[in-house]
Amino acid sequence: MPGHRLDETQILVTLRRLRDRIDERFPGAGLCHVAADLLRIGDETSALVAYLGRPNWPIRIAVGAVIAVIGAVLVTAARTLHLPAGIDGLGAFAQATESAINDLVFLGIAIYFLVSLEDRIKRRRALAALHRLRSVAHIVDMHQLTKDPERLLSPQADTASSPARSLTGPELGRYLDYCSELLSLISKLAALHVQRFNDGVTLGAVNEIEGLCGGLSNKIWQKITLLDRAASGRPSPSADGVRAPSS
Repeated sequence: MPGHRLDETQILVTLRRLRDRIDERFPGAGLCHVAADLLRIGDETSALVAYLGRPNWPIRIAVGAVIAVIGAVLVTAARTLHLPAGIDGLGAFAQATESAINDLVFLGIAIYFLVSLEDRIKRRRALAALHRLRSVAHIVDMHQLTKDPERLLSPQADTASSPARSLTGPELGRYLDYCSELLSLISKLAALHVQRFNDGVTLGAVNEIEGLCGGLSNKIWQKITLLDRAASGRPSPSADGVRAPSS
């Protein structure tokens, strides 16, 4: 595999190892189930990526045959066309030319529709898969949402509706780190969809997911930075003043 391309096999190995790490560190946690679901999606992504990069010969042959038939019909019609001479012949020629131009426009649209059929079928499958990855990214965000380091730094009495908080500072840091790793792997799985499939719409959806995962990861790193500052004894700035470390 060339160095400038992502290797889906290595991504799945990393994801499988991350799932095991989460399960060993937090057995039975909901985040472990999310990692397992993402691993299943990763296996499906590997098969989909191979499909996106492979020519769909049945569709190409069918489209080529239809275009060949259209071309044969046009050639036959042109050869059998006879226009009368004289003034009436000029009028008929003008009407025939106008009609031919209109027909050529519609034929051009039809041919474009046929030629782009394969890409549109692949695009639909890719966008459906990317929608699943986007949903998993939001689920990861939900799991880290209540993991607030401020409650460890400034303990307050819980209310009846407060979420359960049983993690220590180091455990919370590791949990947040796992969330960030999951988001990074979601971005990598999304990028695989356009590695061998050059489609602008799909690329836009991939960029959207990468931006989403990057923004969510920055929020997580703000929390991790607060924990690191507390562990080192430095004063904790406000959340707005914390910058995520550069990747």
